[in-house]
Amino acid sequence: MESQEARRVLVVPGEAFAEGDYKVLTPSYVVKVNKKYVAAVVGLAQINNETKEIAVIPLEGCYVPQPEDLVVGYVVDLGLTSWELDIRAPFTATLYAVDFLGRPVNPAKEDLSRYLAVGDTVLAKVEVFDRNRGPVVTTKGKGLGKVTRGTIVEISPVKVARVIGRKGSMHQLLEGETGCEVLVARNGRILINCPNKELEDVLVMAILKIEREAHIPGLTDRVKEFIIREKVKRGLIGGEAKAD
Repeated sequence: MESQEARRVLVVPGEAFAEGDYKVLTPSYVVKVNKKYVAAVVGLAQINNETKEIAVIPLEGCYVPQPEDLVVGYVVDLGLTSWELDIRAPFTATLYAVDFLGRPVNPAKEDLSRYLAVGDTVLAKVEVFDRNRGPVVTTKGKGLGKVTRGTIVEISPVKVARVIGRKGSMHQLLEGETGCEVLVARNGRILINCPNKELEDVLVMAILKIEREAHIPGLTDRVKEFIIREKVKRGLIGGEAKAD
């Protein structure tokens, strides 16, 4: 019989799924009306009566920018003093040249395509977004700017939390078991850098498995077992290796 301390139920927008006093772990997807908790998206509601925590894991949805979100964008257009980036949001994002270059630009003398051209990839943070206009992003910060190496894996933005995991557990598992660098952007684009192509293939398959099975309990253990099995199949580790 399923424990009553921690359970999951399928919910739709507008459906009340809990009542009382709980800590909401996913405030973007839960609305409190009086003492009832109402789902804002189609998803799986997690209700833990022992810790008094609730959350909703979305099963569908698009990326909605939030200030401080880390995003991977593709340059789709150039202006005189800025670039437009596709960040998988309803609006393109603006990256100002003065922000990217760290100095003013003279549009009469400088061609911005010298620095970023259409098709280039940029790692940035959302600086401003108020829903009345497109978001503004910044590349000020450690590690931000033009992406010159690595592979991009795209997943549904609403599955990003599962790739990160609770307290970063899934993220740590992916890096620890593959030896790859994994940077998870909030818009569902994941930048990976791996020691070799074999490990990159294993990592990509593991990420896509997380996306497919995000709603199924026991995901972390299954992903670990999957990665170990794939590494054994490719001769990357011995056949006697087992998941802890």
